[in-house]
Order: sequence, then structure tokens, then C-alpha cells
Amino acid sequence: MSVLENLQPERVFHYFEEITKIPHGSGNTREISDYLVSFAKEHGLRYIQDESNNVILFKPAAKGYENAPTVMLQGHMDMVCEKEPGSSHDFTRDALKLQVEGNYISAQGTTLGGDDGIAVAYGLALLEDDTLEHPALEVVITVDEEIGLLGATALDASPLQAKCLINLDSEEEGYLWAGCAGGMTAVSELPVRYQEETNEKWKVTVSGLAGGHSGAEIDKNRANATLLLARFLKEAKEQGAYAISELNGGLKDNAIPRTANALILAGKEEGNAIAAYAKVFTEALKKEYTGSDEGICVTVEAQGIGTEPVLHPVSQEKVLFFLLQYPNGIQKMCGFMDGLVETSCNLGITNLTPKALVGSASVRSSVGSAKKALADKIAYLTEFLGGDFQIEGDYPSWEYKQDSALRPLMVEVFREMYHREPEVKVIHAGLECGLFYEKIPGLDCVSLGPDMQNIHTTEEKLSVSSVERVWEYLLAVLKKIK
Repeated sequence: MSVLENLQPERVFHYFEEITKIPHGSGNTREISDYLVSFAKEHGLRYIQDESNNVILFKPAAKGYENAPTVMLQGHMDMVCEKEPGSSHDFTRDALKLQVEGNYISAQGTTLGGDDGIAVAYGLALLEDDTLEHPALEVVITVDEEIGLLGATALDASPLQAKCLINLDSEEEGYLWAGCAGGMTAVSELPVRYQEETNEKWKVTVSGLAGGHSGAEIDKNRANATLLLARFLKEAKEQGAYAISELNGGLKDNAIPRTANALILAGKEEGNAIAAYAKVFTEALKKEYTGSDEGICVTVEAQGIGTEPVLHPVSQEKVLFFLLQYPNGIQKMCGFMDGLVETSCNLGITNLTPKALVGSASVRSSVGSAKKALADKIAYLTEFLGGDFQIEGDYPSWEYKQDSALRPLMVEVFREMYHREPEVKVIHAGLECGLFYEKIPGLDCVSLGPDMQNIHTTEEKLSVSSVERVWEYLLAVLKKIK
């Protein structure tokens, strides 16, 4: 039985639920891509599926719209795969377990993938309905947006005729996004040495953090679990000597780390002192993050005596120095738009391997030179400590278009429907509009979407009523483009 049965608009939620039955985490998109191709074949639509699994679906203009400009509708098929600690969910195999509570849809124990499954659902519902009034449509659904906009980067845009793009990858109803930050993934690899040690083992855990999207929620004063762990380990030296054996934190470079763990070796007296200090440290953090991340908890638990490889003292100092000096969080606010973050960094994934400390961060800026300067700063820190640095998935910003024709039309439709003005904004998160804007000269772009909460976390929620309102607004905009 359908969990989303009777929700409106019925076909949008039908396709959203179908999508949640198909594994579609970043890097695992073949099955969902093939599903889109099957949809095209079933409905007699022309399509292109490329080697990266990107899919373009074409639909001719409705009667009376033959001379209207072609419109591209765009979103991505991959989702961020996060699950609660202890969950047995397998994102490569299992369907999501949907639940509806009041006005919100969520998934039990996992991310929902409303980002950006709802765009795919909107697109399919539009394509199957031959009663709707609209120009010729090019529905472009990309892969691996969440790990660096890789699908949009690889996409051949030459078959596309549209000069208007409506991106459906935003999460706040009532906002029309008209520009976004560019970004990249910054990867640091710091070589380390180990030596064996026999002593009491202690597990250090940082948990209870809110996490969130490393772009849209970087300004909410949420803590980074990995960097809190490093700070605790630095301060714990005053309680007693220890050696680090294991250290890891975060799962995605574009998600603020919610948990981090370390395994240290220390004598019983020293370990107990460090464990006692964890309680003091937790209380201090709760005060620091009152109102934004006060669920923080740091614990130290005895694991029994054992022999483990631990970091050589020099390597241990380098690891802690690197983490404590990492330029994380907001680096600069925009000088001409109130409240807009210009440049930021999120150290999202950190792993201590047998050979190196590997850190992967999401670097964002709406100013290209500032993005480069921040990457250079991380590179300098990494290389100063003897490590290697590389950039992956570099993508451009989407600049605000002063002479847009699409944006005023969408503002007018919004005003007519809701009798108020929409908020026209530039967003700090990365959107694929920048890449399409670069590939297609003169492209006119606007991004919108329904209300979602806590995307990229297991608390992700999608508003049912907002999905319906945005659907009605999207149909009205398409009808107006004539």
C-alpha cells in the first residue's frame, strides 16, 4: 500500500514514492537513471541518457505554445545517504521507509532525499500530463550533484535549445534564487607514522550535534564534530598523557559533521581523568552553543587493555595542529547583500588511515578569487606539514543576471497568486545553474522549490502543503511563458 496515497498533487507524490523505492545515492545512479529512461519509453518521449547516467527528457509544446521559448526544468537524481547510528539500512539495496506526520514526509532513520527527488517527481508528473499548458520542455536530470556537481559538469549541453532554466533544487518556498556560490572539494592528505603501544584503550565520542547542509546552514552556528574532537584532545593533554590510535568524523564533505570518534591509549589514572574532563568540556560547549547546537555530548569510555598502533608523537602533534588550524566555517560575509555568506569552508570528512590523515572539505564562495585564496590557504597548511593537497569537482558561481526576463515574469506570477512579493535572493549553497549558465551563453536562470527542513540529515522533512503550492505556481509560470 502506498504511504503517500491521497496526498495532493497525487501524481507528484506517486512519482516521489516510486523514486524512494530505488537506491539512488551519489555514485549509485544507474538504476534510477534507467527508471527515467523506461518512463520516457513508456510515454513516447524522446530522451538522451549519457555515459554518466544523466538523462534529458524532451516534450513538445502544448497546443498554442508552439512559438513560445523552450524551457528547461532541471534537478538531480542523487541523494545524500545518511542514517542514524545503529541503523541496518543499506542504501545500495533497500527502499526508504517513508512516514507522514501531519504536514511532513520523512524517512525512518535515514535521509529522505527530498533534495532533490521532489524535482524529479515534478518533472515526471509534468511530462506525463498532456492536459497541461506549457512551452516545449527539456527536463534535465543530472547525477552526482551532491558530490561536486559531477553530472552537470560532464553533461553535453549541445542538444539543449532552451534559453530559460527553472532549477528545482531549492528548499524554501516563497524564495526565488537568482545566483549561487561556486565551490570545490579540497582534499588534504597528511602522512603519519605509527608505533605499537600496550595500554588501556579509551573510546572518545562527540555526538548529539545538529549537523546540516554545509552551504545553506553554515551560518546557523552549528558545531563541527571533528573539530570539537580535536579541541577536546588538545585540552585533554592537561589531564594526562595519551596516544591516538584511531580518529574519524563526518560522512559527506557537504554535510556538517554530526559525530566524530577517536580511540586513544592511556593509563587507567590518566584515562579516568580525561573521562571526567569530558563532562566538564560538554557543559562548556552547551553554553557556547546555546540556541544553536546545545545537544552536544562528549564521552570517554574504557575499552579494556590492549596493544594497538598509535601515532608517533610528532605525527600526533601534526594531526592536532592541522585540525585546530583548519579554516572552517564562515570566512567572509557578502559586502553588498545583507545576511549572505560570501566565502566558507566545511571540513566534512576526516579519516585517520594506516598511512595518512585524510580530510575532505567543501569550499564555497560567490567570488572566484576568494574561493581560490581559501583553497590556497588550506593547501599551504597541508603542505607546510608535509602533506599533499588536491582540488576535486571545481564548479563556477552563478552570477546574478541584471537583465533577466524570466525572473520578473516569475515575480509577477507569484504576486498574482499570493498577493505578496517573493524574496529574490542569492544563495550560498552550490546549484547546477552556474554550470549550465557557463555552457549555454545567455541562459536565463531561476531556482525554486518547496519547504524542506534539515536536508542532508536523518531529520530531513518535506512539507506536503508546500509541495502542492509550488506545483501550482510552477504550472502557472509555464502557462504564462507564451
